[in-house]
Amino acid sequence: MTKIAISEIIEKIVMFDDQQAFKLIYQHYFIRLFRLSFSIVKTKELAEEITNDALVMLWNKRSRLPAIHNLDVYLYTVVKNESITKLSKEQAQYTTDLSTVAGEMVHITADPEKLMISAEMGKQLNAAIAGLPPRCRLIFKLIKEDGMKYKEVATLLDLSVKTVEAQLTIAVKKIMAATQLRVISPKTPTT
Repeated sequence: MTKIAISEIIEKIVMFDDQQAFKLIYQHYFIRLFRLSFSIVKTKELAEEITNDALVMLWNKRSRLPAIHNLDVYLYTVVKNESITKLSKEQAQYTTDLSTVAGEMVHITADPEKLMISAEMGKQLNAAIAGLPPRCRLIFKLIKEDGMKYKEVATLLDLSVKTVEAQLTIAVKKIMAATQLRVISPKTPTT
């Protein structure tokens, strides 16, 4: 969804309390925001709750939407802050086996280039992404999967743009190294 389309939908929400328009916003942002929250709180239920709360809050404060200049950054910041707050309030630490939620956390959008990747290469790519350090993986997902700009990610995560660039470079190098090693590993010659 383009920024122009989003602004038109926001206008419908603000002017007409259009619930169908809000449903489009909800569907557009839910998975992205859920992945961000999940990367922080590590539990599906809590991440869903935080994401739903953030989107309901958006509906409840719809009269203030015109004052928000970048809805992406606004929603990501709300979800990030709420996730950190909930995590700090929860005294128990949650651990999750990444292999059980890999399908929820790693989503490769289907475009012609990515469709050419074989199923095995897709598995290797997902494993390489899952193997990245947490901050590096989060930055990679926000930029490459959610299409955020470096400056938006830097603002969201309270980092410098140079740090975001460096982390993305590290992520890409590690992913390339991991997938090339598995794909182009020479076979032992048989005689």
